[in-house]
Amino acid sequence: MNSTENGREKWGSKIGFILAAAGSAIGLGNLWKFPYMTYTNDGGAFVLTYLMAILAIGVPIMIAEIIIGRRTQLSPVGAMTKLGGKRWSWLGWLGVITGFIILSYYSVVAGWTLEYVVKSITGAFIDKSPDQVTQQFVDFVSDPFRQVFWHALFMGITMFLVLGGVKGGIERSARILMPILFIIILILVAVSLSMEGAGRAITFLFRPNFSELSGAGFLEALGHAFFSLSLGMGAMMTYGSYMHKNESIPNAALTVSLLDTVIAILACLIIFPIVMTFDLEPTKSAGILFTTLPVVFMQMPGGYYFSILFFTLVAFAALTSAISLLEVVASYFIDELNWNRKKSTLITGGAIFLFGTLSALSNGAVGWLSNFNFWGRPTTAGFFNTFDYLASNYLLPIGGLFIAIFTGWILTKSLKEEELSTGGKTYFKYSVWDVLIKYFAPVAVGIIILAVLLGKEFQ
Repeated sequence: MNSTENGREKWGSKIGFILAAAGSAIGLGNLWKFPYMTYTNDGGAFVLTYLMAILAIGVPIMIAEIIIGRRTQLSPVGAMTKLGGKRWSWLGWLGVITGFIILSYYSVVAGWTLEYVVKSITGAFIDKSPDQVTQQFVDFVSDPFRQVFWHALFMGITMFLVLGGVKGGIERSARILMPILFIIILILVAVSLSMEGAGRAITFLFRPNFSELSGAGFLEALGHAFFSLSLGMGAMMTYGSYMHKNESIPNAALTVSLLDTVIAILACLIIFPIVMTFDLEPTKSAGILFTTLPVVFMQMPGGYYFSILFFTLVAFAALTSAISLLEVVASYFIDELNWNRKKSTLITGGAIFLFGTLSALSNGAVGWLSNFNFWGRPTTAGFFNTFDYLASNYLLPIGGLFIAIFTGWILTKSLKEEELSTGGKTYFKYSVWDVLIKYFAPVAVGIIILAVLLGKEFQ
C-alpha cells in the first residue's frame, strides 16, 4: 500500500493499523488494573460481563471513532468540525486536551517501569526483605530528580518514535514492540501456569457465578470495557484518519478489541497464579507492581529473569499507549496549523513533559502540592491523582458519550453505511451496530457518568 493518500500519511498495511491501534489500547490498565478488578469482583462472572460489555459498548464506539477519522482524513478537531460544524468542534478539542492531560501523568508512571527494568537487571531485589523493597519504591517516588529523569527519558523515546511519522515511526515501532510484547506475555504465562496456584487461578478466572457479582461489579465491568480500548480521547479517531479506504472498519475494530481483551486475560493468568501461590492480596494501587511483585519474583525459580521480562513487558505496553496519546495532540497542529511533524512533535511533546513534571514532583521535592484540593476531592498525591481523577471519571466518559450520540444521531445513515460497507467480507450487521450506538452505548456510558456523580470512581 502507498504510505500517502490525497497527500495524507497512511498506514503501510492493514496489520500496521491493527498493531498500532492494539498498542494504543493495550497499556498499564491491562496489566494491573484489569487483574485487580477481576480479583475483587470474584472472577468468572465479572470477566464474562466485561466481555459482553466490550461487544456492546467498546466495539460500537470504536467503530464510531474510526468512521469519523477515516471519513474526514483529519485529526479530532478538524474531523468534528468538518462533519458537525463549529458547534461540534468542542468534542474534538476535548479529545486533544484529554490526550495531553493523560500522557502528562501516564509518562511519569511509565518512567517508573524503566527504573524497575534497570533495578531488575542490576539485581536490586535479590536478598531484600519486603520492607526493604517497599522502602526502595518510597525512596524512588520521593526523589524529584529521578522522577523527572525517567519521565523525561520516557517522553523522549515516545517523541522519537512519533517523529518518524505514521508508517516510518508509529507503525514500525508497533511492528517491533507488539510481537515482542506478545512473546514476553506468553513466556510469563507459561512460567506462572507451572506454579502451585495455577489450577485455582484458572478455576477462579473462568468459572462464572453471577450470584457473586454485585451491582458495583457490574458497573465496573461496563466502565472498564469502555476505558480499556482507548476510547473517548480521539486516539482511534486519529489512527482511523490514516486508514486506507479499502480496509474494513468493523473487522479492524473487532480484531483490535479481541487483542486487547486477550492481553487482559493473559495478564490475569500471569498475576493470579502468583497471587494464589503466595497468598497475596491485589490492591487497587499500581504500587503492587513495584513493591509486592519484586519480592515474589525473587522467591520464584528463575525470578531474576522473570522480573526483567515482566518490567520490560510493562514498559513496552506503556510505550505503545503513549505513542497514540502524543499523536492525538501532535496531529492537531499538523492538520490545523500546517506545522511539519518535527515541529509539532517536539513542541507538543515538550509541553506535555513540562506539564507532567507537576505530577512527577507532587510525590517528591514539592510534596506541599498534595495539600491542594481540586474538584471537591482531597488528593494524597497532588496533581498526579487530580489529573487521573479528572480524565478517568469525567473527560473520557463525556467524550465517549457524545461520540456515540454524534455518530448515532447526527451522521447520516448513507455516510455510515458507505464507510462500513467497504473493505471486504465481514460478519458485521449494520442494523445491530445502529441500535447499539444509538441506544445501548449512550445509556451505558451515561450510567457510568451518573455513577461517578454519585460517588463511584473509575480509576
